[in-house]
Amino acid sequence: MRYPYAEVPAEIAARVAAGGVRPLNLYRVLANAPTLLEAWIGFAYTLRAKCRTPRVLRELIILRTALLQQSEYEWEQHRRMAREAGVPEGQVAELGMWHSSRAFDAKERAALALTDAIVAGTVDDATHAELARHFDREESLELTITAAFYCMVPRILSAVGVTSEGEPD
Repeated sequence: MRYPYAEVPAEIAARVAAGGVRPLNLYRVLANAPTLLEAWIGFAYTLRAKCRTPRVLRELIILRTALLQQSEYEWEQHRRMAREAGVPEGQVAELGMWHSSRAFDAKERAALALTDAIVAGTVDDATHAELARHFDREESLELTITAAFYCMVPRILSAVGVTSEGEPD
């Protein structure tokens, strides 16, 4: 472990509890920098709850970033959230082969292509044009920011050495 787990400040813990979860190990590591933890929670919770695009679609994007970056922690956390949001089990099972799967419609394919491109580090004009065929500007930006934020999450998890819930501290 690179950073100790710290006490999550009471006001942040209350906000997390109001969302129906307990402070995760990621939050406990980020609690070493409480101001950044507060910003993280605000940004992540906005992406999860205050966007116009369907939560199911955003959870598919998040799971795809976890899959591509082999982030067990992110997968574990968002697998539960995806289930609660109503992501069909068949889509989760076929996420690794979304290109050829019939489980995804054209809008979902456009969002997943964007996700793959963001994880790869480059979004070409064709990918962007296909996204724009299905989503307006605000929705496109929501999906782009969601994919980019959750592309960053595994990198932070790895850099700071967060362990899964249930593992020894």
